[in-house]
Amino acid sequence: MQTTDTVLMIEPVAFGYNAQTAENNYFQVNSENSETQEKALQEFKNFVEKLRSKGINVITVKDTLEPHKPDSIFPNNWVSFGSDGKAFLYPMFAPNRRDERRPEILEAVENAGYDIKQVEDISNSENEDKYLEGTGSMIFDHDNKIAYGSVSLRLDEGLFREFCEKTGYKPVVFHSFQTAGGERLPIYHTNVMMCVADRFVVICLDCIDDEVERRNVVEVIRSTNKEIIEISEEQMQQFAGNMLQVRNSEGKTFLVMSETAYKSLTKEQIAAIENYSEIIYADLNTIEVNGGGSARCMLAEVFLPKR
Repeated sequence: MQTTDTVLMIEPVAFGYNAQTAENNYFQVNSENSETQEKALQEFKNFVEKLRSKGINVITVKDTLEPHKPDSIFPNNWVSFGSDGKAFLYPMFAPNRRDERRPEILEAVENAGYDIKQVEDISNSENEDKYLEGTGSMIFDHDNKIAYGSVSLRLDEGLFREFCEKTGYKPVVFHSFQTAGGERLPIYHTNVMMCVADRFVVICLDCIDDEVERRNVVEVIRSTNKEIIEISEEQMQQFAGNMLQVRNSEGKTFLVMSETAYKSLTKEQIAAIENYSEIIYADLNTIEVNGGGSARCMLAEVFLPKR
């Protein structure tokens, strides 16, 4: 199934600008001040409340002060939970993000009634400077067993292909770019430029500069009979690609995004999305500006079997 009704979210205790990730995350702007953590926490709590009010199950785990983990609010990069009972732990580019892989978070998921049959830790490739940052770097079409991956410092093509072979997914490899500082630079995570839902795909095709790669991505999406809802690079910069489709306990689907992303969309794009799913959006401005990630990055999907 493409969507889950359960997500894991990490409550921030020391959220802030992370200089280590800013090396290649061109969405980040350092506007950190004494109120940043407080504002981020309020945005987090309001977001959780919105999701729960729609019947989506949210497992929250509070971060720890030590060691300092400014990006812990984005758990989808270091862990994923599969319907086969496997939890994968991923190799992370920024050294200070590797501390986010905490065993007690997996325990909290189990304590919430889910069965982790096996933990596959593939993070040792960090020793070779090779990274694969979870569902930030890989976008899954679970129903069709396809994985989309945009090559960057945070998605090593070899690791991505190995992961797909191990899990039985067909890899779709491409390169995507954004204009930053007057240059075309690799987009750090695939999930800021595309979102795969059950019957549609939101994607910034303008970011795929190579025509052959762009055509291939379009052909693969069309072969799955999903509608393509295109966004512009300007909208992508407003996190309009950083969305996640979830469902509630009754099976109703929702497309989750930030208020920034929602406000960047045209009436036509909103109508196209609402043909399939209700939209949930939340104000995540502090988190987006300092963290360079948005709604989707904050949600680690839990597909695990229930006990």
